[in-house]
Amino acid sequence: MAELRSFKIDFPDKLLIQLCHYKQKSNWDCGISCVLMVLPRIYRESLLKHLPDVCKVEGFNKSTWTIDLCYLLKKYNVQHKFYTITLGIHPGYSRSSFYRHILSKDEERVKKRFAAAKQNGISVRKKSLKMQQILDHLKNGPAILLTNANLLFCDICKTNRLTSELRKCFPWPITYQGHYVVLCGYNCINNKVYYRNPSLSDRVCVMSSNDLEHARKSYGTDEDIILIYS
Repeated sequence: MAELRSFKIDFPDKLLIQLCHYKQKSNWDCGISCVLMVLPRIYRESLLKHLPDVCKVEGFNKSTWTIDLCYLLKKYNVQHKFYTITLGIHPGYSRSSFYRHILSKDEERVKKRFAAAKQNGISVRKKSLKMQQILDHLKNGPAILLTNANLLFCDICKTNRLTSELRKCFPWPITYQGHYVVLCGYNCINNKVYYRNPSLSDRVCVMSSNDLEHARKSYGTDEDIILIYS
């Protein structure tokens, strides 16, 4: 992949979006935690106050898919666009140790939500985004990415693969671990990107754009990304 400094972007070489960090409470709510980070304060407080009821109404059942996060963002009037390479559920996931135990309870909801997305005003496009397109977007707002947690790395806090803090959230042995993070900036000069990891305490993590590409394009992620317009 080309280094960030070679990308033709029409704003400064460095960008960092300030966000209110929110740490996940359990092994399944990283996506909701990412949504909390990108919500305006008044909506964040409302969601936190009514979170159990909202989860029940939305039918999350202690597991969320990217399409669920889109419905949640829509609920709070956050403009966004969802890009993925799989509309619905990849047929191969029935053989995945990560997905096998949740498909039985989530499959019907997820398929219905994809089918009803357009009529509910949710923009879903089947498309693989390039890194330059993602960076170009950051001038408009952050992005929520589905990644393989095993491939996440931070140059600052030295979290690599599944750290001891992150591993506590996942009790079963895994090769792929779906995990949402919020992309919030970049530095073209040293080829780094900035992100917030909801499994960790308040901090901005840094990793190379090449490593992020591996993490977000790992089999199991469907290259899911939600571009937020703030």
